Amino acid sequence: MTPALERRWLLDELVSKGVRITTQRRAIVEVIQEAKEHLDAGAVLELARQREPNVDRATVYRTIELLKELRLIDELDLMHLEGEKHYYEVKTMKDHIHLACFRCGRIEEFSSPLFERLKAEISKRSGFNIRVTRLEVGGSCRVCMSGDAAAEQEEKDEKTEAAISG
Repeated sequence: MTPALERRWLLDELVSKGVRITTQRRAIVEVIQEAKEHLDAGAVLELARQREPNVDRATVYRTIELLKELRLIDELDLMHLEGEKHYYEVKTMKDHIHLACFRCGRIEEFSSPLFERLKAEISKRSGFNIRVTRLEVGGSCRVCMSGDAAAEQEEKDEKTEAAISG
């Protein structure tokens, strides 16, 4: 992970704010912290129960709300890839863009100094104090695009082979 996308340590942040850490809350926070992909509440519940079987749905939602209120996690719609699901991720040190693949559902994170300059320009020109930035771009990821290229090449090879055989 690049330093720009370095994640905050949720447990440390919660302890520093005087938040009580129960075993259930710890399991939920650790799942969100260690996630390698964007998780919805159902996935958080399932993974947290693997660590602490007594975790219930209400505790997951209360913990997510607390983390959102403290501005420690972001809630994302991610182009409604699977309906009206909301996904959660630990806030990064710098904002980033989500690239959503409409074919496979893969979500990639992208950061750039250009994005930071654009936010600064928006703020300067409009006098607007930006606190939250969310940007999603939808299309096809490189894996799906390479699959298209492979399929096109296979089709060309078949046509060539048919022409030679024919």
